Amino acid sequence: MNTTDQITVRVRYFAGARAAAEVTEETVRLPQGATVHQVLSLLADRRGARLERVLGACSFLVDGVAVTDRDRRLTTPVVLDVLPPFAGG
Repeated sequence: MNTTDQITVRVRYFAGARAAAEVTEETVRLPQGATVHQVLSLLADRRGARLERVLGACSFLVDGVAVTDRDRRLTTPVVLDVLPPFAGG
């Protein structure tokens, strides 16, 4: 696959997601048009069951905008923020 057919996703983990991923952030490359769901699957495969469980309860932002559809296609380089549920208030 030609690298021009790929997009870069910079993933930033917060709070419990950071602990589960054991990194603050990472970068992944996927085919252009990959979905948010595909990014999450790749992250779970890469980081293991602990992160996979956490991802099921997380909210996500793509370039600062809430993800309402995990089937959203990504066509340009983006930042994906992984936000676990927060308690308190």
